[in-house]
Amino acid sequence: MAPIISVKGLTKTYASGFQALKGVDLEIEEGEIFALLGPNGAGKSTLINIICGLARPTAGVVLAGGHDIVRDYRAARALIGLVPQEIMAEGFETVWATMAFSRGLSGKGPDPAFLETVLRDLTLWDKRSSPIVTLSGGMKRRVMIAKALSHQPRILFLDEPTAGVDVDLRRDLWAMVRRLRDGGVTIILTTHYIEEAEEMADRIGVINHGELILVEEKTALMRNLGTRQLILTLAAPLHGLPGSLAGEPLEIGADGLSLIYTFDPKATGTGMADLMGALLNAGVAFRDIQSRESSLEEIFVGLVRAPAKGAAQ
Repeated sequence: MAPIISVKGLTKTYASGFQALKGVDLEIEEGEIFALLGPNGAGKSTLINIICGLARPTAGVVLAGGHDIVRDYRAARALIGLVPQEIMAEGFETVWATMAFSRGLSGKGPDPAFLETVLRDLTLWDKRSSPIVTLSGGMKRRVMIAKALSHQPRILFLDEPTAGVDVDLRRDLWAMVRRLRDGGVTIILTTHYIEEAEEMADRIGVINHGELILVEEKTALMRNLGTRQLILTLAAPLHGLPGSLAGEPLEIGADGLSLIYTFDPKATGTGMADLMGALLNAGVAFRDIQSRESSLEEIFVGLVRAPAKGAAQ
């Protein structure tokens, strides 16, 4: 089956000479939740805006549902819903009117029952007759989501959808995302809350300096790039490592009452047996051991801190 989104050799260079995207290749499968992660200025929003037809690429080809987003813009755009990062809902029209207009703009006929379902799902039904300008920031964010869903898109982009919103909206949004995915909608999200990507996404893409540096299934990513730590609770404070332990992947906890040993769980030998012997010989006593695996956030930070391709070493 062909991917619902196909990006080949996508480049975006602005008049200033700044290259926001550098030959990006990406395929997104129908019905998956794909999280696009990257630091500020990495190219996330530029990539989304090009796929959604809001910006023109300098080079490359993008297909949405098999439709070229430049040559067959209307057909491609009809498949896509976008919740942008910035709130752009300040008009005097009512919530209902703006949803109905947005649906019609995408070429869909009236469907009051569907619009009611969306508004109820987003706790907006009681606000349907309210002018948008009178709503709170959180309610305006809900309206942005409702507008994006008004024409029943097969592809939904969520660009930082929970930035600055309340806990209730975040909970409602992720519940809706799961329902949409279960109904076959493809979800592409960017988020600063990496724990959300860790919980929600099927696959993760990491973009940095305009380059897509990694695309991986989430569990495989955490298995292949993750590390494991042993945290040893010490019997007495330790203010420095004994000389015999120099060179070991050890660090002393901030309180001096723990030792943290980091190792690669995929390695042939973890070195734990040798470590225990070295601690015993050095007279370092401990009273408890705990284990933890690295989070997606720690993996992400490690990836984006790595030098960019071609950067001076």
